[in-house]
Amino acid sequence: MIERLIPAGPRWTARIRFSDRSHGDFGGNERDRELDACRQAFMDGPWTWLNQVHGAEVVAVDRPGQGAGTRADGAVTTRPGAVLAVQTADCAPVVIVGPEVIGIVHAGWRGIVAGVVGAVADAVRTRMRPGDYFQRAVMGPVIRPRNYEIGPADLDAVVAVAGDEVRAATAWGTPALDLAAAVRAGLKAAGVGEVDDLGLDTAEDRFFSHRIRGERGRLATAVRLEPS
Repeated sequence: MIERLIPAGPRWTARIRFSDRSHGDFGGNERDRELDACRQAFMDGPWTWLNQVHGAEVVAVDRPGQGAGTRADGAVTTRPGAVLAVQTADCAPVVIVGPEVIGIVHAGWRGIVAGVVGAVADAVRTRMRPGDYFQRAVMGPVIRPRNYEIGPADLDAVVAVAGDEVRAATAWGTPALDLAAAVRAGLKAAGVGEVDDLGLDTAEDRFFSHRIRGERGRLATAVRLEPS
């Protein structure tokens, strides 16, 4: 387990956890006992998990567990104890922290083009008081460009919204997308100045990867607000 504790104002802390394959497969959306037990072992509390569709919809969670199963790729809450979660296997999981508010993002290239990073950042911002500022964003395991071959048209679509810095090359010399750079560009444009990219690569055997190994398993990223 990879864990980060980020201050969320003077009284609260955002507890963020990123899974690896040793924690199991979080890919199911069903409310079955085995999956729920896996979730609770990873982070206890009512989960708002999402039916992810590579778009830019954001769920507002006003009570723990609200919105579970909603078709969306982001969620935001000011409610302590509410667990926000996304599942990934190459896409970027991102947590955005502000004073007394947290947001979570599932960002693949289509989500980047749709504007999901900015949508979640905006949802966090609207729940902050005037004069408050974003405290940090944290990015977990994501496919890195040496293994992320992408078609020229799709790459151009990402470049159009994130800039030329997302252009890269694979280890074998074909066009690649730097998805982490695209996320950082979206966060910067949204006013999130401090970004903690953990540097984790889903190509590593410790993680699930659909692109590298054709795996169907999914990693979990979960976050909740708790008293400092």
